[in-house]
Amino acid sequence: MDLLRFTTAGSVDDGKSTLIGRLLYDSKNIFEDQLEAVEASSRKRGDENVNLALLTDGLRSEREQGITIDVAYRYFATPKRKFIIADTPGHIQYTRNMVTGASTANLAIVLVDARKGVIEQTMRHAFIANLLRIQHVVIAVNKMDLVDYSEDVFNNIRAEFQKFASRLDNLIDVSFIPLSALKGDNVVDKSENMPWYQGPTLLYHLETVYVGAQENHVDARFPVQWVIRPQSDKWHDFRGYAGRVAGGVFKPGDEVTVFPSGFKSKIKSIHSPDGELKEAFAPISTTITLEDEIDISRGDMIVKGNNPPKSGQDIEAMICWFSSTKTLNPRGRYVIRHTTKEAKAVVSEIRYKVDINTLHKIEGDPQFTLNEIGRISLRTSSPLFYDSYRRNRNTGSFILIDEGTNETVAAGMIV
Repeated sequence: MDLLRFTTAGSVDDGKSTLIGRLLYDSKNIFEDQLEAVEASSRKRGDENVNLALLTDGLRSEREQGITIDVAYRYFATPKRKFIIADTPGHIQYTRNMVTGASTANLAIVLVDARKGVIEQTMRHAFIANLLRIQHVVIAVNKMDLVDYSEDVFNNIRAEFQKFASRLDNLIDVSFIPLSALKGDNVVDKSENMPWYQGPTLLYHLETVYVGAQENHVDARFPVQWVIRPQSDKWHDFRGYAGRVAGGVFKPGDEVTVFPSGFKSKIKSIHSPDGELKEAFAPISTTITLEDEIDISRGDMIVKGNNPPKSGQDIEAMICWFSSTKTLNPRGRYVIRHTTKEAKAVVSEIRYKVDINTLHKIEGDPQFTLNEIGRISLRTSSPLFYDSYRRNRNTGSFILIDEGTNETVAAGMIV
């Protein structure tokens, strides 16, 4: 069975947590004790119906306010597919949480309240999905029961979103599904209240959408995380390089180049906890041994083929600013973590910020504050070996860390 990772996004009270709860409930993915606990909590809160949102909102402050604050991950499966859900918050101040939850997703469900239509948060989350190269998006028009299941309301929302999405370049597949998470219309079971809708239910779409391989299996990249030297009698001369394959396919006998030294060698063997492997590909974690003794340490990269990664100290990137207490300023100094390499970095230029509503570039603003997105230039203390985020998510992403507090202040995508 293949695995689909998807994220939910939308404005406050659009029904994200209720939708996931309904998805789990109607697909029979809830244990009896979980359901009993939710029913008891619903009665205690005085809810008229069983509050399925409580299945995902686990923090006390979330339950008290009826909102999602942190990213909640849920796992479930059907006979056709396994799923990992990232339920992300809708408040503007939690945009950074949405970026975190969506960073590994294959598909994004953006909820729209049928009464409100396409609003700022809808466009914000669609833009972030586009920025993170989530090519498959479902626009779930929720709360159709509150607009009398009107086809005109649904068509107007679809037309409005398509007009906005036409300016985004990475959204390849956009689907529109009218539903009611509270009543269960078109979530798992086909709705009898909307005979005019002939498309699939949400669960059927999730089970059948073809997402393809999200990993880059062309450009072979292996960032070294650890050098393994057992120092035992059995493995006296063993020297292996452990890490996770970030792209491509490695096999014993392949000629490889080690960056930054540029030395070449051949793969002697590939090891896993279950024994030797005939090949290793992304995202497998493994240990590689080479035929030659080369000085390799954490942060180096083993590369195969004639398409090496770019190497340099000047980086152009789109970032989302995470910190609520600090601002990004020109000449600001940070620690950059990229694959397994860590270096110091300075902001050489703030190029522009993006207005989420209009997608216009805001130039001349010297600061980034919480949740703002834009493009900057960085200068690193040592060369990084990278690809563009468009080509490889693993080697094209990084985080910035404040040196004084060790706080993660930004996530970046190399352009």
